[in-house]
Amino acid sequence: MKKICVVFAAGLLLLLVGCKKSGAKVESVPSSQSALKFLASTSWTAGFMDIAGVDEVEIIAPASLRHPPEYEVTVSDIQKINDSSYFVYAGFERMMKTLGDAVTADSKMIKIKCDNSIQTVSSEVKKLAEIFGTQDECKKRLEEYCSVVEQGKNRLAKEGLSGAKVFCNKNQIYLAKDLGLEVAQTFGPGEVTSEQIAFAKEQDFVFIIDNVHNPVGSPLLEVAPDAKYVVWRNFPEAVERGSLKKVIGNNIDFLFK
Repeated sequence: MKKICVVFAAGLLLLLVGCKKSGAKVESVPSSQSALKFLASTSWTAGFMDIAGVDEVEIIAPASLRHPPEYEVTVSDIQKINDSSYFVYAGFERMMKTLGDAVTADSKMIKIKCDNSIQTVSSEVKKLAEIFGTQDECKKRLEEYCSVVEQGKNRLAKEGLSGAKVFCNKNQIYLAKDLGLEVAQTFGPGEVTSEQIAFAKEQDFVFIIDNVHNPVGSPLLEVAPDAKYVVWRNFPEAVERGSLKKVIGNNIDFLFK
């Protein structure tokens, strides 16, 4: 058994070392994607790549996980990263701590900021598109994404909900603000505190918006029964065309159900 463990550890170390490169600047790629292997850490970073204009992206952490950042890499995952043309990650994934400098110094590695605000999505997908040479397609897909948010904002206005006061999970404030909702206070990602519960009791919230990947806000309903409890997601449930746009559209729909 000790021999097997030693062999496995040695193999893992060789793969990590094999991933280490010179740390050179990421170069732009040809517009044709057929010969390239695009890899993302999670379905969320894959969603950014989709808006950037990239198709056929593979992911490391399964999209079916409730909290994909907690996924731990395997030897075969490391080999996929080593074999990819480009690997996009966010930096908060547990896998990146495991991989360490042996991978993050690699010129194929592209770190992006992940939140679903129009500002962040716009800046990050444009950065990716410049690297991948997909600017024209990115422009069209980004307009589609922004249109979904704008339509949601208009829908709230028609229902008289512009500026509605919300108690929001910290990981979901970005879309709430883009929709014109008033984020009066935040909670999470840890358990709600007694102070937060007392605050919720004193306020007249229209929505309590929680995070499906780590929901902790249900105790707030006990002191704010008139507020509508809505659970939003960030990570798409599948890697597909328009995945992040679908996530945002569904989140908006939950406000009206």
